This record gives sequence, structure tokens and C-alpha cells, in this order.
Amino acid sequence: MGVLPGTPRNALRRRLAAALPNRYTSAEYPAESIQRDVLSAEACQAPMEMNTIATENMIGSAAGFAPSPSVALDSAELLTRRENDRVYLELKRKVTAAGLLDRQYGYYVWKIPSVAAMIAASVAVLVIFSGTLWIQMLNAVFLALVFTNLGFLGHDSGHRQIFVSAKRNDWVLLTVGFLTGMTPSWWQDKHNTHHRAPNQMDIDGDIEVSLFAFNEEQALAMKGIGRLTARYQAFLFYPLLALTSLSLLFGGIAYQIRKERMRYPIAEPVLVVAGLAAYLGLIFFFLGPWQGTLFIAVHRALGGIYMGSVFAPNHKGMPILDADTDMDFLHKQTLTARNVTGSPLADFWYGGLNYQIEHHLFPNMPRNNLKKAQVIVRAFCQERGLPYHETGVWQSNKEILRFLHEVSAPLRRKSA
Repeated sequence: MGVLPGTPRNALRRRLAAALPNRYTSAEYPAESIQRDVLSAEACQAPMEMNTIATENMIGSAAGFAPSPSVALDSAELLTRRENDRVYLELKRKVTAAGLLDRQYGYYVWKIPSVAAMIAASVAVLVIFSGTLWIQMLNAVFLALVFTNLGFLGHDSGHRQIFVSAKRNDWVLLTVGFLTGMTPSWWQDKHNTHHRAPNQMDIDGDIEVSLFAFNEEQALAMKGIGRLTARYQAFLFYPLLALTSLSLLFGGIAYQIRKERMRYPIAEPVLVVAGLAAYLGLIFFFLGPWQGTLFIAVHRALGGIYMGSVFAPNHKGMPILDADTDMDFLHKQTLTARNVTGSPLADFWYGGLNYQIEHHLFPNMPRNNLKKAQVIVRAFCQERGLPYHETGVWQSNKEILRFLHEVSAPLRRKSA
């Protein structure tokens, strides 16, 4: 079933109540299997400290990660966590039996070198055609595509999709940090929290953005430039995504300065600084100050818009949960995520993240298996009456903009 985005809070609660079935039967499971699997799922609910960049405990576990118990929604009172875990584990067993959680080394043997070849091609164009401005502007556009594909590889390694070994995944993520300038530990810490509490106010950093509001209370509380951008955020959303690349860059640098939870406190700053020095050095050496600055502006702006266009449909415009909302893992992930209908072009453009529901249910599933998993997950959700929202590219963007326009309406009424 689909859950329409952008609903007011009372309507959202009614939709939550409708989306959560009153009970599940477990007669089909052997008692000893239920006990074993539920204990495994309960272990995922305990608070865990991040001790690796590619931590399986937080977002890499196939069993998922559920928030610690607090005050439950009225609509979920008849569901115990153990019953909900049984339902999720039934789905997990189906996906595991299909081999969709197995590492896909053959896929990454092709994917990693192909992205490396894209980087080499961009550098070659930079060197060979350094005197031709229009070629370099096309190269800047191409490099925006390359950096986003590097980000997809970093995302895959952060979820342990590539290797079983945490260290080997860390090597990929550190290399991506060197090439793009993004701080791995900062991104991982932020992304862990997002997976644990997607679209949950005061917890999910992806909806705590200074220039946008994602519910009416947040909009009314905004001050200064943020209040102005939020007032017209449906019109400014995509232009302001041009700042995404810089936000990721400087957010990581600020994280390093604060000396927060850095897995590699020496290697990460060294790699990020060295990578930025190489990036700036190559561009300004071959293009000079003016053309080099223009190249960087085009590259970073288009890269930000591309990344934003990939990330926004995943959750923006889907139900926003209060900070104290307590919901089981399965319902939280399916309710707050949106799929964008797959095709060869869409799968390439979104890096597999258009299968966002499947990704959030099984974060360490290799991305090339997400499309296969969709067949199982969608049928399971339909059978169980679970929320499952999938739409096309254009419709997903219409839903996002409509939602942003609705939640910012109080700001426009107040200024009228």
C-alpha cells in the first residue's frame, strides 16, 4: 500500500494506525526457530557504540537496527516488539534464502575499476585540453558525475556491501574521502543516525537543515536567512542543492576540528587535506586562477544538485515522525522511505538508492541485488498490509515540492 506524503499530524497518525496491522500469526514458525531469531533481533536493539567506520552494528547488520523502547504509538499498542521482530525475520529469511545478502565481488571487480577509469579520463582531459575552456566546462560536468559515483562506492563500503572485512571496506571509504574531500567518520556517524531514525525530528540530521523546514513547527521556529529560504523552499529547493557538495565538505572539516568520534584520527585528516591539495593543485596548475575557479564552481554546484536529486526522493515528502515516536524497525523503515521505479537509466542515476525501502530494510545488501530483493519485499509488504510507496521520477519530485510548499505555508500566511 502507498502512504501519501505531506499529511498533517492527525492525518498522519490515522495513516499510521491503518498501516500497522493489529496482529500477526506465527503458527507457521517452529518455536525454537522463533526463539533463536528473536534473540538475534533483540541484540540489534541494544545501544551500540561505533568503533569502526564501516560498523556492522549500526547500519550493516542484515537484521537491522531498532531504536531503544520508549513510549509507543497508540496504533502499535497491540504489537509487541517480539511479534514485530518475527515478521521482519520472516522477510529476512526469504531474502537470505535467495542469496541476496551474499557479497557480490564480481560486480565490484567491474564497478570499482570503471569509476577509477572515469577519474583517470577526467584528469587526462584536464591536462590535454587545458587551454580549451568549453571542453573544461564539459569536463567539470563529467567530474560531477564521477564524484557522485565515488560517493555511491563510499556509501556501499560504509554499509559493508563490498567486503565482509570491516578493514577492507574502510580502505575503500578512506580512498573515497581522499578523492572527494569528505570526512569518512563524519559521514558514517551522520548516516548511522539517519538509518536508525529516518525522518524522525531532532534525531535524523537529514531533516535538520538550516535552510529548509520539514514540518510546520520547524518552519515557524526558523530565524534569519533560513526563515526566508524556508518560506519559498519549494521554489528554492533544487537551486540550493547546489550547496550540497560544500555542505558535505565543510561539515566533515568541522567534525574533525571538534575531534569527535574519529575512527582514524590521523589518517582521515591527512587524506582529506592531501586530497584537497591535489584537487586544487591540479586544477589551478593547468587552468590558472580564473578558469580554475570557474571549473570548481561548475563541478561543485552540479555535483551538489546531482547528489541532492539522488537523496531527496528517498525520504523527503514522506511522513515525518515526532522525536518520541517509538515504532518497530520494519514499519519505521517502510513508512518513511520512497522507492523510485527502476529502469537501467534510473538504476545508474540513483546508484541503486531508488530501491530505498529495500536498502533501509537490508543496509548491507549489495546494491546490484536491491532490484531482485524488491520483488520479494514488495510482495511481502502487500501480503502483510505494510506501507510500501513507489512512484516514478517526476511524481516523486512533485510529491517533494508539494510537501515543502505545504509545511512552509504558515510562514507565507504570517508575512501576508
